[in-house]
Amino acid sequence: MHYPVISPYYGTVEQVIHPASSYFYEWDTLFLIRTDEGAIEEIVADIDGCFLSCEVMDGDRVIPGMVLAYIQEDIQRTGSE
Repeated sequence: MHYPVISPYYGTVEQVIHPASSYFYEWDTLFLIRTDEGAIEEIVADIDGCFLSCEVMDGDRVIPGMVLAYIQEDIQRTGSE
C-alpha cells in the first residue's frame, strides 16, 4: 500500500534523511523539522518500506497536514517480531 508522510508541525525542513527510492525500517528517522519555536523534531517511519517520492527539500517551509513524502509499505516482513 501507498501512504503519505504528513507534517504535524509548523516549521522548516532541516534535513531529508532518506533520499527518494531508498529503503527504511520502522522507527527510522525520515525527516528533521525545525519548528517555529526552534525545536528539532524527528518524523519517524511507522512501517518498513521505501520512498516513492519526496515532496520537500532541505529548507522548505512546512505546515501541519502538508505531505512530506509518499511511501510504500514493505509487505515482506523480515526479522522476528
